[in-house]
Amino acid sequence: MTVLPDDGLSLAAEFPAATHAQWQRLVAGVLSRSGKDVPGTEAEKALSTALEDGLRARPLYTAADGAPDPGLPGFAPFVRAGRPEGNTAGGWDVRQRHTAADPEAVLTDLENGVTSLWLGVGQGGIPVAELGRVLKDVYLDLAPVVLDAGHETAAAAEELLAVHGRRGVAPEAVRGNLGADPLGTQARTGSAYDEDGLPVTVGLARRCTQTYPGLRALTVDALPYHEAGGSAAQELGASLATGVAYLRALTDGGLTVEQALGQLEFRYAATADQFLTVAKLRAARRLWARVAEACGAPAAGAQLQHAVTSPVMMTVRDPWVNMLRTTVATLAAGVGGAESVTVHPFDHALGLPDAFARRIARNTSTILIEESHLARVVDPAGGSWYVESLTDELARAGWEFFQETERAGGQAAALRSGWTGERLSATWAERSKALAKRREPVTGVSEFPHLGEKPVVREPAPAEPGGGLPRVRRDEAFEALRARSDAHLAATGARPRVYLAALGPAAAHTARLTFAANLFQAGGIEPVTEGSFADSGATEACLCSSDALYEERAGSEAAALAAAGARHVSLAGRPGSYPGVGSYVFTGCDAVAVLSAALDRMGVS
Repeated sequence: MTVLPDDGLSLAAEFPAATHAQWQRLVAGVLSRSGKDVPGTEAEKALSTALEDGLRARPLYTAADGAPDPGLPGFAPFVRAGRPEGNTAGGWDVRQRHTAADPEAVLTDLENGVTSLWLGVGQGGIPVAELGRVLKDVYLDLAPVVLDAGHETAAAAEELLAVHGRRGVAPEAVRGNLGADPLGTQARTGSAYDEDGLPVTVGLARRCTQTYPGLRALTVDALPYHEAGGSAAQELGASLATGVAYLRALTDGGLTVEQALGQLEFRYAATADQFLTVAKLRAARRLWARVAEACGAPAAGAQLQHAVTSPVMMTVRDPWVNMLRTTVATLAAGVGGAESVTVHPFDHALGLPDAFARRIARNTSTILIEESHLARVVDPAGGSWYVESLTDELARAGWEFFQETERAGGQAAALRSGWTGERLSATWAERSKALAKRREPVTGVSEFPHLGEKPVVREPAPAEPGGGLPRVRRDEAFEALRARSDAHLAATGARPRVYLAALGPAAAHTARLTFAANLFQAGGIEPVTEGSFADSGATEACLCSSDALYEERAGSEAAALAAAGARHVSLAGRPGSYPGVGSYVFTGCDAVAVLSAALDRMGVS
């Protein structure tokens, strides 16, 4: 029997150690064979992916990519978790949102895995007077309640506390959050930050501190900035600026720094970009710990986090794909260490969710916790060179936006002056370009659309408060195109059509024909590939083939199509100088502009 040495056996011991420079040269060699001649040091950059906030995801990370020590779970800077045990004791809090006064739906959720309630109250939600009825059969000492009441926060808080009192719940057993968030209300509605009304918010915090030790009074909601098109760093920076404003108000109102920190809960969006979401939640804890340290209370700097699956990523078309998006987002929220997670039902963008959608939403967390055992490890992404580097870079970018906001006068002044809105709008404009060019694809919408899908119809949801920052969605530009097509179908009985003229054998035309069909359907334009142009019912045609065949036949085929009645001929491929070709569709083209122009030419309003 062979006895291994004490230090074990290294399978790589007989091989020379590979260096980063060697790897770069190998990458350069591969790229050169694909027609990209770049030096070794530039090869790595060529494979990098640009992210928002000036960040880049590199193809390779090593131990040399240093990041600050994340510390231990439950200890400053709380990067790895706000508590030493993380979410290992039973998983995260499964918190579902309800905006309709439906006691049966609330009970169904609680009986099937939901552990706390997030109630939208007031305008667009549950009337304040209906809170008692909605919660009449809820065990309030077991199910925490979180309010989101905007301008009606004071009345809703009083009613919720009265309900607890009438039900005989001891003050020390009350759990949840009263949801006071005056700056979030300003962001949502455009109403001025009422500094005279701050005593009400401070009063709620003082009351919670003195009488309801398990209840928090304030929420720092970063969703308004995310939903307005903001980046991850802008979401972080805005939340810090808001949290600092509240700390100032609470300490000025008589609370200690530790007490003020204990009254805040932070709400962030979780997206289908799992690594960015994980890094954002970890960076948020690090940044808030830095704020607490600067305030002289480093031990009280653990940030309580509520992650919500992003409304921006939800789509109206092919809404079933939303289940995949929310699953990835929930996984990222859990891995990122959020204490509470809300999963939006897959039909969220369509209106009020039905029972099936609510069931899928709550089961998403249940499966990840109970079957995938996602919560059994604290900070499972910790130690990954990529995640640690991304956390550090995102924290720095978020801190920079926070400092810029403070220089603009603080969060209230930045909202009031329009500075925040302008910055978010600029970020969304850049992202919209990527969406329009399908560099950020939206499955079922800009990629792989299904024109024949049966629409999913839901009861309209009440209008939510508006007047402040806009609410955007990734699918909105393509949805507008599809809506034009739907109106045309309703008016004429047929969708606008384009004839795809395939030149040469299948090997020559299949790839570009498939590409063109996919692109035109994204705008609600039905591709016709069979028969002749005259029989297609189309007014436009698109040539699909190889570059070699285009050189031989594009001009003559375009002329033939025009003679057959085609008002416009496009070509699937890079722009060239082909007689009779009026436009080009290709990878990276502005699909929204191309499709909008096509619908305009077809007379589709």
